[in-house]
Amino acid sequence: MTSEDIRKSFLEFFKERGHAVAPSSSLIPDDPSVLLTTAGVQQFKPYYIGKLDPMKDFGARRVASVQKCFRTTDIDEVGDKTHLTFFEMLGNFAFGDPDATDGIGAGYFKTDAIRWGYEYIVNVLGIDVSRVTVSVFHGHKEIPKDIESYRIWHKEIGLPEEKIKLAGIEDNFWGPTGNEGPCGPTTEIYVDGIEVWNIVFNEYFCDKSRDELLAGNANLKKLDGPGIDTGMGLERLVAVIKGFEDAYETDVLRPIWEKINELAPQLPDRVSRIMTDHIRSSIFLIADGVVPSNKESGYILRRLLRRVLAYQVQHDVHDDLLKSIFEVTRDKFGIFYPELKNDDILNVIEQEKIKFQTAIASGLAELKKYEKINGQEAFYLYETFGLPYEIIKELAVSDVVKDLNRKDFDNEFKKHQAISRAGVEKKFGGHGLILDTGELKASNQEEMDKVLRLHTATHLLQAAMRLVLGDEIQQKGSDITAERARFDYNFPRKPLPEEIKKIEDLVNEVIQKDLPVGFVELPKEEAAKTGALFFFKEKYPEKVKVYYIGHSLEDAFSKEFCGGPHVSHALTIGKFKIAKDESIGAGVRRIRGILDK
Repeated sequence: MTSEDIRKSFLEFFKERGHAVAPSSSLIPDDPSVLLTTAGVQQFKPYYIGKLDPMKDFGARRVASVQKCFRTTDIDEVGDKTHLTFFEMLGNFAFGDPDATDGIGAGYFKTDAIRWGYEYIVNVLGIDVSRVTVSVFHGHKEIPKDIESYRIWHKEIGLPEEKIKLAGIEDNFWGPTGNEGPCGPTTEIYVDGIEVWNIVFNEYFCDKSRDELLAGNANLKKLDGPGIDTGMGLERLVAVIKGFEDAYETDVLRPIWEKINELAPQLPDRVSRIMTDHIRSSIFLIADGVVPSNKESGYILRRLLRRVLAYQVQHDVHDDLLKSIFEVTRDKFGIFYPELKNDDILNVIEQEKIKFQTAIASGLAELKKYEKINGQEAFYLYETFGLPYEIIKELAVSDVVKDLNRKDFDNEFKKHQAISRAGVEKKFGGHGLILDTGELKASNQEEMDKVLRLHTATHLLQAAMRLVLGDEIQQKGSDITAERARFDYNFPRKPLPEEIKKIEDLVNEVIQKDLPVGFVELPKEEAAKTGALFFFKEKYPEKVKVYYIGHSLEDAFSKEFCGGPHVSHALTIGKFKIAKDESIGAGVRRIRGILDK
């Protein structure tokens, strides 16, 4: 079976068993406690704890998906035969009462989850039973041993006891993801001794992170309605089925790897694997709206791209490699992930390539001046010249960087972030105006006045854009200084010049009406019912401010969840002008707005 066959068969198998098929969520999660989507369960966390209703959203309490995932924990290990940053996770999930009997979509629990997992592995994938072993949770402190799962595997499925391993909380207890969430014991399916499927029984809610749970500092509470959460990595599964030790030999990755080796046969295997992984991962990140930057997910993307670009310089790799690999990746994955069929992805890569080429020559020259490099000096090279940690480690003479480690570099990075935050707070008299709409930056009262005018104008801009371009417009980012307002939004095409003018005119018409600007403070759920705009509801506190521009909340031209502050009435803004609109990623664009003198 090919990877395409497996995706299709997995979703069809669970659809036949009452599961709704949910599309993959973005690699940029709604959950503010995590940087990237690391598991298939992440988009479903609110359903396990009753915040959202699966029957309303999916028409069933059972869901199956193939989820795009990205993990940075093993990024330094990429280059061997098994580690990846981006991967696909096959998963089936259930939310609610396991005893429900309301027909299709009813909840289910351990018996069905284990039986169906076994059936899919043996009957659909055709894996011989002799290759299969499993593991079961043996208990930890107040969490009891999973006797039920052991019984099902041994008595109902018929696996002999020697094929059922008991394991502890480190291996057979999953979650939570992020700072809190559902979690529970797991049973894992192994083929030839390699774990391929992790079946989680979400029976508990943990009030802290997994690290705190392992340290004994978290509290567990039984969920009212336990659920199922399974995960099976596609790349690993294909490798196991085919008997490959090297994930890059599978049909998932081989087309990219072979193209790289065709264009750059001089590359060591380790480097060609890194380039295969990093380029594919970068393409998927950009397709979900990430752009290279020095913070958060943009920093991860920049690390990946610049590592690839540095290898191109180091090994004199063919200049068209990035374009060729983008085309191979698009053709391989674009049918299942149509967001990859966007040439703007390549534009983002090319823009980062230009920036990197400007910095790389100076950075490499500076690197040669050092006899020893520590974490602080490595961060200086990164901040000043854009040299990622990995490139410093690999391009410097080994003796120069023998004492340099990732922990020291990351500590310097965290110090820099803390200083930056403190600087922003100082500029705002300690209020720290890092808002839901982005960062407002000013250093004196005159600049602050301009920032507030542009901040309010941005609210008008989004309302006008939704009227002209459609309700699908959603803010993806915002950054406001005294000179300009930067507003990122989702849209599948370039707006027409007449549409841009219509948006700009509409904003200025409202400004001339001199509507008042006010706010109300409401519980989050009540605020949502007012029709105010908000995105990623989970990141907001239980009580929020809704800023509105109009004579009342009901008839306001614009209303949004926002931390403020704003001008008191619209005419204060002055004339607003859209200076630029450009693509910054697949399906994501950026408007630059200014106050027109």
